Amino acid sequence: MVHSEGGAVRVINGKVDYENVKPRYICYDCGIFYRELLRSGLYERFELPEDEKTPPPPPPKPKRRIKSTGELAPMQLKRNANGYCECPRCGAAMRFLEPGAVKIVDGRADMSDTVARFKCDECDSLYRRIATTNYFQWSEK
Repeated sequence: MVHSEGGAVRVINGKVDYENVKPRYICYDCGIFYRELLRSGLYERFELPEDEKTPPPPPPKPKRRIKSTGELAPMQLKRNANGYCECPRCGAAMRFLEPGAVKIVDGRADMSDTVARFKCDECDSLYRRIATTNYFQWSEK
């Protein structure tokens, strides 16, 4: 259900339509809307007109400022109880990825996933632990 404030008065087929002015609750899944009856607290059910059956697009997400990688110094990152931490580059929630085993790729040892790291899905950043310290640094993958 979506609450919709009333809109402007419309003219339909030469007649003034005041129905658009009243606030209403719209269910796009069912194709119906509810409008209050004379400020009584009771609502009446109406069918949605064909031109209003598609929901409006969601509001755009506010754009976050993404820091350049040169602005990022090594930092200490701590995960919360859910395994997430705030991304220093964009501010989104990052996942903690546990260290994995060494993999053999094309006959060579691939040790890229053997260290603890944080992964941000918003800005596609990866932060790897620096040697045996508690500091993490941005990595190119």
